[in-house]
Amino acid sequence: MSNRKSHVFHRDLKADYPVAVAGEGAWIIDRDGKRYLDASGGAAVSCLGHCHPRVVAAIREQAGRLEFAHTAFFTHEPAEALADWLTERAAGFSRAYFVSGGSEANEAAIKLARQVHVERGESGRVHAIARHQSYHGNTLGALALGGNPARRALYEPILGLPVSHIEPCYAYRHQRESESLEDYGRRAAQTLEDEILRVGPDRVSAFFAETVVGATAGVVPPAPGYFREIRRICDQYGVIMVLDEVMSGMGRTGTLYACEQDGVWPDMITMAKGLGAGHQPIGAVLVAAPLAETIEAVGVFHHGHTYIGHPMACAAALEVQKVIAEDSLLERVRTAGEAFHERLAARFAQAPHVGDIRGRGYFRGIELVADRETKSPFPRQRGLAARIKTHAMANGLVCYPGNGTADGVDGDHVLLAPPFIATDDELDMIVDRLAAAIDKSLAEIAP
Repeated sequence: MSNRKSHVFHRDLKADYPVAVAGEGAWIIDRDGKRYLDASGGAAVSCLGHCHPRVVAAIREQAGRLEFAHTAFFTHEPAEALADWLTERAAGFSRAYFVSGGSEANEAAIKLARQVHVERGESGRVHAIARHQSYHGNTLGALALGGNPARRALYEPILGLPVSHIEPCYAYRHQRESESLEDYGRRAAQTLEDEILRVGPDRVSAFFAETVVGATAGVVPPAPGYFREIRRICDQYGVIMVLDEVMSGMGRTGTLYACEQDGVWPDMITMAKGLGAGHQPIGAVLVAAPLAETIEAVGVFHHGHTYIGHPMACAAALEVQKVIAEDSLLERVRTAGEAFHERLAARFAQAPHVGDIRGRGYFRGIELVADRETKSPFPRQRGLAARIKTHAMANGLVCYPGNGTADGVDGDHVLLAPPFIATDDELDMIVDRLAAAIDKSLAEIAP
């Protein structure tokens, strides 16, 4: 940045941010002409890279036809067409509620679950269950739902949502040596039934989980069979099952909906990020037919924001999804995603401070540890994640390091979510630049 004082209330008011002025495919370019390879899509957002020409054209066309129409008065073609596209590709879903981001999507899902129960005569169902080391957004309701201690700490006194947290499905940390992945998945799922019984089955409204855990634990996929058992438990006790695919959905793991790979459909799917690929702010709640029919019977969902279903956002998102389909990018994510994992494994699998390399498709995480044998994490105060981010940016790489990986306090990981259009050479460059950033950072904190 220049020496002039910024009047933007930045995330970090002591940071000196480069000024981004252009985007070009997998790259962001700053005002000084430096190019940054966007290996994380910001926060798993830019699945088509930056300034995709078809999406830019769709936004321009929509802006020239209709820029805004309040949803209390009108519907419009982009929202109708996008809802058709999404529901036609999800078994048993009939409605899509459009918002402006992931936090809003999960807030809407909390409220919708509540109203569904009330309309069905079960007004005592007020309690939500989520998982430790989860993240569902930064509004007060979504933050209360999340199970990450560091993100919650400052606001704990004002997080009033009745919610409790169970153990995550996190095989690297919690699978026993004596059990298979399938056995571990069943044991992890059992903690939900235990919690429902503890709270009282007639009090539990919904269970929220990220299909593949994103930022807080570093791309943790579920164990085989875990979500099928979760589905059974939710059905048995009348609990609404919500899968948060804000990061992992919209093709990021190789299928349009991440839960397709687990052979299960929830009652609601929340999404954002890759829905509009960063070209416009948009999120959505996909609602299964039985829930939608409950609200249809009374007519009104008691919720709303001014910018829900924004025409330009819906037009952009629809074009994003058409590009993904017409350019066979889901197949690209599946095949190249495995090759990307092999690249990461070849470089990092034997590294002394890499404990786990995991993920699906173009959604990958590397967990860093102080000791591979004991899996002991680096203490938070070492600041490993922040160091990796700094060194990566200096070397022209945008990645998404995080801390608190192991237990909400200690531990570090790097999340990678390259654009679906990244070339093989760019994937190689991601691995090389990340390795250099990790090596420099570890050298700084070595005892």
